[in-house]
Amino acid sequence: MAHMKARAIALAKESQVSAATYDNQNGPAKVDKSVLAVPEAKRIRSKEHLRFVASQPCVICGRTPVHAHHIRYAQTRGLALKVSDEFTVPLCAIHHSENHTTGDERRWWQERKIDPLVVARELWKATTGIKDPAG
Repeated sequence: MAHMKARAIALAKESQVSAATYDNQNGPAKVDKSVLAVPEAKRIRSKEHLRFVASQPCVICGRTPVHAHHIRYAQTRGLALKVSDEFTVPLCAIHHSENHTTGDERRWWQERKIDPLVVARELWKATTGIKDPAG
């Protein structure tokens, strides 16, 4: 019984908070989902970093020019959302196309004995000075 009462009070407080975060002119206020108990991954966008990645040789064959390939399994999928730009590696057009036509990107990288997350971390460190994409 006490649990139900406590839950009812918590729900009432939540509804007051929801009402307080609603802006009559613009609709619901934005919520910073990174502070939730199960945070949503932030998607960082950096044109400068993408240009830097695209200036590097292909990590598979060394060719240029390249595309900045977003490692699809680096973050949870979002509807029509690419992973964060910090998880990009340089791939020539041939390998980029090949990668996108594979059904299992992890296996594709494993067959080439390359850990793209390590490469992406090094490239991110080179452009931002931040050691780890997560922090």
